[in-house]
Amino acid sequence: MCQRMKNRIEAPVGKLMVNEVPEKMWMHLMVDFITKLLLVAGKNVILVVYDRLSKMTHFVATTEGTLTKGLARLLRDNV
Repeated sequence: MCQRMKNRIEAPVGKLMVNEVPEKMWMHLMVDFITKLLLVAGKNVILVVYDRLSKMTHFVATTEGTLTKGLARLLRDNV
């Protein structure tokens, strides 16, 4: 009986919302890193850039020591 009458402590969940569909290619990106790889040609990290609309993926080889400016440059030059 107690389990049926138990009060909920979390807020009620609202209605489900449909995700927005991107209007242009390369406007909504997902970025991830694959790290701890073997050192090949001085690179040991792969930057993965994925476009949600076209489902295209770019893989960019880089190093673990790459700073923010370097990552922005990699995105600009390779995507």
